[in-house]
Amino acid sequence: MYRGLIGQKPLLLSALFVFFVFAQGIAYAEEVNVYSARKEALILPLLERFKAQTGIGFNLITAKADALLKRLESEGQSTPADVFITTDAGRLQRAREAGVLQAIDNPRLAARIPQNLRDKDNYWFGLSQRARVIFYAKDKVDPAELSSYEALADEKWKRRICIRSSGNIYNQSLVASMIEAHGIDQTENWARGLVANFARKPAGGDTDQLRAAAAGLCDIAIANTYYFGRLVISEKEKDQKVANSLGVFWPNQADRGAHINVSGAGITRYAQHREAAERLLEFMASAESQSWYGEVNIEYPVVTDAKTSDLLKSFGDFKGDSLNLSRLGENNRDAVQLMDRAGWR
Repeated sequence: MYRGLIGQKPLLLSALFVFFVFAQGIAYAEEVNVYSARKEALILPLLERFKAQTGIGFNLITAKADALLKRLESEGQSTPADVFITTDAGRLQRAREAGVLQAIDNPRLAARIPQNLRDKDNYWFGLSQRARVIFYAKDKVDPAELSSYEALADEKWKRRICIRSSGNIYNQSLVASMIEAHGIDQTENWARGLVANFARKPAGGDTDQLRAAAAGLCDIAIANTYYFGRLVISEKEKDQKVANSLGVFWPNQADRGAHINVSGAGITRYAQHREAAERLLEFMASAESQSWYGEVNIEYPVVTDAKTSDLLKSFGDFKGDSLNLSRLGENNRDAVQLMDRAGWR
């Protein structure tokens, strides 16, 4: 009997070893699958940090925002995605309305991220802020002439404004915020006045509008702050020349504040790794992650204890609109129809 147990000891140890290795494999096999509309360079290093700190692995797929949303819709219950990261509250709201996200009951996230920068029912959370503001040619415009988005419809700006098309979600969200502030009729009148002041037919992205203002094709450009930031830090002399010729103006500081938007994320409706997904969002809302994420993306943190980069500080202090950003998505359809009626193409 005694001899029999001794003989079985190697087999018992081998079984225990296999069990131990298998158990360890389960621990390290924990993962989260991420669909991101942000470029790989802007999200991958953060995911690597998350993996190093938590031991949770990840799989990352990057693509255009609208393509990823369509993919989530078509995959349905079969989607491998746990987390969806995209830009603009309008797109985040579209994802909610498409039924591909789920509500997140997480007190830590709710405590970290201001109420206006997340979905009112916590289907998505903002992760970084950007502002859509006025950039002016320093040799053509005295900033004392500027005041608000509304004032850009004044005839004195006729043929002086560059802005991208009405098909752009950033412009749609700006108009959606104005609908919330003034109603549809007044906003449509404003949009007609703005269109009458276009220096040219809308073409290209935000950077193209900034370049056009610097080249003298217009005196004012409307763009998101991070596009200007990219020109400021560029090593190309032509980009530096553009940045140096333009000034930043924060509109509506006497009333509701400058238009704010976010990039953000939600947990998918059919997430297979919900706990890991929540841990990732909590990690991205930490002060350290927010500081890094904001600096790399040239965007403002969404939490108050994160450091704002010196570059962003150089743009000046400002008051941002405190509107809950869910309203941008909810007003999107009205905004698009209004812009079409106003002749904004």
